[in-house]
Amino acid sequence: MPLILETVVTTLSATGEMHLVPFGLIREGEDFVLAPFRPSPTIENLTSRPCFAASAPSDVRVIAGAVTGRRDWPVVDCDRIEGKRLADCFGHAEFEVASIEDDATRPRYRGQMVHAVSHVPFIGYNRAQGAVIEAAILSTRLHMLEPEKILTEMAYHAIAIAKTAGPAEHEAWNWIEDKVAAALGRSGRVLDGTSRPS
Repeated sequence: MPLILETVVTTLSATGEMHLVPFGLIREGEDFVLAPFRPSPTIENLTSRPCFAASAPSDVRVIAGAVTGRRDWPVVDCDRIEGKRLADCFGHAEFEVASIEDDATRPRYRGQMVHAVSHVPFIGYNRAQGAVIEAAILSTRLHMLEPEKILTEMAYHAIAIAKTAGPAEHEAWNWIEDKVAAALGRSGRVLDGTSRPS
């Protein structure tokens, strides 16, 4: 199985508009592969500007926010490529697209790292942060999964939220829970026993 790193990827359009989205980068040797599904603004952007940045957010609300329509997070200019990266992150890397494996469904963009830097010490994610990341990924696959599968997965991740989440993780979880509830046609909490602050 390939090593996949959960990051926040940023690309620029031909007119300079930024697109920010969580992405799992696939490690292949010294390169990292970006494989978005069509249709995708990321694909359009890489066509005109074949480079991208990947950031490791220090706040998991960025990932939860991006998958629930909250994409207005602070960014700064990249160092070596024409692009933007998260302002608040443990570290980031900048890539130039070295080759493209075209596909009608999911093209693969092989990125060669041209710059990487650590911004703040990374001690580790707690269980709640990991649960938010997993739930965020789950929330992008609601059209592919049966409701029972979704509820089972959410219930499992809710255990870590209840035990280890701080205010930021609670807020991120609530955004995702609201998205899942809307997709399942429910009102209020998706799960009994999730730890939603009052």
